[in-house]
Amino acid sequence: MVKYNGDIEIQVRCRVFQIICLLRMAHVLNLKTMLNIAIIGVTGYAGEELIRVLLKHPKVQIVSVSAKIDKPCKIEELYPDLKGKIDLVCTEPDIDEIIKTADCIFLALPHTVSMSMVPKFVNKGKVVIDLSADYRLGIQVYEQHYKCKHTDAQNLKMAVYGLPEANRDFIKKAKLIANPGCYPTAALLALLPLLKQKVKLESIYIDAKSGTSGAGRNPNLKMEEFISKHNLKAYKINCHQHAPEIQAQIEKFSGQNPEFVFVPHLMPFERGILETIYIRSQFTDHSSQIIEMYKEFYKNEPFVRVLDEGKFPELINVVGTNFCEIGLKIEDNLIIIVSAIDNLLKGASGQAVENMNIIYQFEETLGLT
Repeated sequence: MVKYNGDIEIQVRCRVFQIICLLRMAHVLNLKTMLNIAIIGVTGYAGEELIRVLLKHPKVQIVSVSAKIDKPCKIEELYPDLKGKIDLVCTEPDIDEIIKTADCIFLALPHTVSMSMVPKFVNKGKVVIDLSADYRLGIQVYEQHYKCKHTDAQNLKMAVYGLPEANRDFIKKAKLIANPGCYPTAALLALLPLLKQKVKLESIYIDAKSGTSGAGRNPNLKMEEFISKHNLKAYKINCHQHAPEIQAQIEKFSGQNPEFVFVPHLMPFERGILETIYIRSQFTDHSSQIIEMYKEFYKNEPFVRVLDEGKFPELINVVGTNFCEIGLKIEDNLIIIVSAIDNLLKGASGQAVENMNIIYQFEETLGLT
């Protein structure tokens, strides 16, 4: 057994003390560098999904959860499987307290509600990521489709449409993100390479199918009954509120205004979107050539997978992930594109966190894989 003399023992103790101090300091610094997050609207599908995604994120901590609620309750009372993972009470939103404690605020609110809150946060220098449609459209189109007067024209002008594959450079500098809708995300990712290449598009017909969670939590909709009957129905045929959002981005990215038809369908399962898009064009390349063009376009995109010729997306491969899968087929001047996403992740909360990662210069996939 080796015996240390007094001087060596003191030196060893001092060194151990220094290491402990450094570890404690590192812990404190780590806490200070964590991004403080508030989520408003945690009782909806998107708000619930945001909690689950952000709890896995190593660079953030959720400091505030709120919603329109009858009385305060712990999150674990709303979502029992989160017991032991988050110790916060859901209350009505306290704007002043949220401004005081949060750096970044996610709004998972119904359409027409966000615009009453956004100015209060933006004016205090907070980053806001809005999952509603309140900042996705021009005022005239918004008021026409959402039957509500838009009250925040100033911030509408500075809002960035949060589709990372198209707007990453703008997202990096944004203070207000208009997170895309679920149907538009699947459609625009399917179309983006053609739009950016300025391929002449004569017509675009979209047949879209969504799970019931796309309609949000609404007891009046009786979705469980719909699922139990294994039903299928088309709704809001060519007048869905997401149609003008898709059209606006088509025009923005391509400078074209082709004939456009959008027909959504409600399917008897909870989550996922699959869209089949039919495009009439003068494009003369074969399927293999256009697939290679798509693969080249998306080669550095972490959440888009372009499938090989003859293969097409299935919901089972994307539900529960932040991925979009795309498959293509060309027949003469008809381009057929199939696109699939999870409507609650890549179509909502996952994409919102992706936008947050870009703004704060985190790894874009952090918390999402």
